[in-house]
Amino acid sequence: MRSNFINPLVFLFPKTRHSELAATIQYLKVENEILRARLPDHIRTTRAERRRLLRLGKPLGSKLRQLITFVCYSTFLRWERDAKTKSGNPATPGPGRPRVSKDLVATVLKMATENQWGYPRIHGEIKKLGFKAARATIRNILKEHGLHPRPLRGEERWKDFLKRHGQTLWACDFLSKKIWTRCGLLECYVLFFINVSSRRVHVAGVTLNPNEQWIAQQARNFRMHLDDTGQNKIVLLRDGDKKFTDHVDDTFKRLDITPIELPHYSPDLNAFAERWVKSLKEECLDHFIVFGVGHLDHLTTEYAKFYNTYRPHQGVGNVPLSKIQPPDDPPKASDVRCKEFLGGLLKHYYRESA
Repeated sequence: MRSNFINPLVFLFPKTRHSELAATIQYLKVENEILRARLPDHIRTTRAERRRLLRLGKPLGSKLRQLITFVCYSTFLRWERDAKTKSGNPATPGPGRPRVSKDLVATVLKMATENQWGYPRIHGEIKKLGFKAARATIRNILKEHGLHPRPLRGEERWKDFLKRHGQTLWACDFLSKKIWTRCGLLECYVLFFINVSSRRVHVAGVTLNPNEQWIAQQARNFRMHLDDTGQNKIVLLRDGDKKFTDHVDDTFKRLDITPIELPHYSPDLNAFAERWVKSLKEECLDHFIVFGVGHLDHLTTEYAKFYNTYRPHQGVGNVPLSKIQPPDDPPKASDVRCKEFLGGLLKHYYRESA
């Protein structure tokens, strides 16, 4: 059975003069270019296909430069060089450009996530480290992993601000608790300060009347606490509570403490202080009926000591703020001891020393 797919060129070429053959080849070349324009950008060839192109193209010599459209002429010459250096195998290690190393990708992503750099800046840092990569490669890596190649300047995330200023950034707030006194049930207030970086809490005082004179005195006491811990100028976040009057702010400023009033209805901006209030209430105050200011002061002070020393914190790797180092080997169950606080409400487990 005769095939219906025989190419008519088989019958055309033997009857064609040289000039007509040249015109035919030129037409086919333009037609090939038009067809390739409608294909994807990269045409991937197999090893067998490259061998066939080499076998047919070598005899044409430099004339191939005017004829070839399937690939660039320089690519064909590279295939020839590869054929000589690889024992007749014109195949390259892989189609397209060489693959980007995993180390380069990991380094680029590390710089991009830890900074707000665009790909030109990252490219400069990459070159300093000895990586060989074009700027377009850095840009493509960022795009492939969902990162903007040129992040917008000035749109800094709140957590980035807190991380950079954490050591000198404190937050303060009041919490209230109903207590029983000789005059009945009264509202009592606790003023506390918390460091954003270390999460350590300083309970300033407890009072039934938090006027500006009392708060100013607590500010001076807090300044002495900062001096004891070697901290000079700090920034203090506070909410818009009317208890923080102009006189209180002036006192803070004279003590090298810069108060910053947060916008109304923005508890997330003072999240560390809000979270400590929740922890204090859920883990301590909600379990007691408080009798008097002294009782509330004792409860909050003891809880703050436990919080700063023994309690694990999920936000800092689920370890205590005091950085208690665990032993290299796990203890026997018989060596585990428990230290209780506030009548057994708070517990700290430790290993008995030999």
